[in-house]
Amino acid sequence: MKLDSVYTNEEFYYIMHTLDIEEDIDNLRYAKVILATDADVDGLHIRNLLITFFLSYFEPLVLSGHLYILETPLFRVRNKKETHYCYSEEERDVTAKKLGKGAEITRFKGLGEISPKEFGQFIGDDIRLEKVTVEHSKGIGEMLKFYMGDNTPDRWIHIENNLV
Repeated sequence: MKLDSVYTNEEFYYIMHTLDIEEDIDNLRYAKVILATDADVDGLHIRNLLITFFLSYFEPLVLSGHLYILETPLFRVRNKKETHYCYSEEERDVTAKKLGKGAEITRFKGLGEISPKEFGQFIGDDIRLEKVTVEHSKGIGEMLKFYMGDNTPDRWIHIENNLV
């Protein structure tokens, strides 16, 4: 996608306008740009596409450490006294055992089913953020073109030859 296309894409335009990065990142409104997606395969795909967008058009934002991923819970485990958010099945099991027999376990299907009040509980003091980092900034464009471009047959061969 060319930069002109980004300006005509409504969603990308709103992201750029909200962050005030239409021209460059000098006027970035926030120290942290946080990607919050569902913790399932579709959410991971959306997250990957957003990271690709930022790397493709606003690489300095990522390289300067402004892009973060919000780790979202897969489960809520609670009893009448306590509520815990769990990010893995192992964490769920440990927490359920700790809370005892009456523990209620809820599997979140996505962020859309979490109330704003509840969302606020796991983005407070216990927020889990992971900074998006790039180990080798040289060749980002070529890497994105290879892994996210239209060259599906070449990518298939690469994946088949490099699967462990």
